[in-house]
Amino acid sequence: MTTQPIAGLLLFPGMTQLDLTGPYEVIARLPGWRTEIVAKTLAPVTTDKGLVITPSMDFAGAPQFDLIIVPGGPGTDDALTDAETVEFVRVQAAGAKHIFGICTGSLLLGAAGLLKGKRAGGHWAARDLLTQFGAIVSDARMTKDGNIYTAGGVTSGIDMALQVVADLAGEDVAKQIQLQIEYDPAPPFNAGTPFVAPPEIVARARAAGAGRRKIREDAVALAADTLSRKG
Repeated sequence: MTTQPIAGLLLFPGMTQLDLTGPYEVIARLPGWRTEIVAKTLAPVTTDKGLVITPSMDFAGAPQFDLIIVPGGPGTDDALTDAETVEFVRVQAAGAKHIFGICTGSLLLGAAGLLKGKRAGGHWAARDLLTQFGAIVSDARMTKDGNIYTAGGVTSGIDMALQVVADLAGEDVAKQIQLQIEYDPAPPFNAGTPFVAPPEIVARARAAGAGRRKIREDAVALAADTLSRKG
């Protein structure tokens, strides 16, 4: 009897919901796979913009996932210094066949000691901080190094989820899922990365995120120090 493979998506307070729900929409359509949303407890979790999501299992009841998916968002900064969350990611990743981080979720992979010497990306406003975990920073929208997949900010999680499906089940399956969800993005503006957005828009975005950047820098420094002490 073949064991059904399981994908587990990490849920934590203050995360960006599309980092989770975008990939979930893709991965949950993987033929033959079971998809679970896992959090510390079974209590509903409030995301950064107020959407409440209920996990399907807690850390204690989670099996070994074949694919572990780690989203990002403002709540990542607290998760980085939460020993229980970091350890859960580390242990799950050690036994998973594939590891997938979205947005600032890649920082959490770094805090778990998974990115040393690995190419990895993340949200444009935070990916430079990956160097503190020994990662080689990638500016690409999608980055794969071995069994570790990292995606840029938020919406890129859908793109990478389709690539994960292609690697797990073949391109035809991924293309069918893409068609089923009618994923054919055509944004009205060419401003989706700091490389193409008007300079004044980039400056405004950086200014708006300056407070969060300071919080994140402190959290990353603490997480990196904790990781180094573990050796």
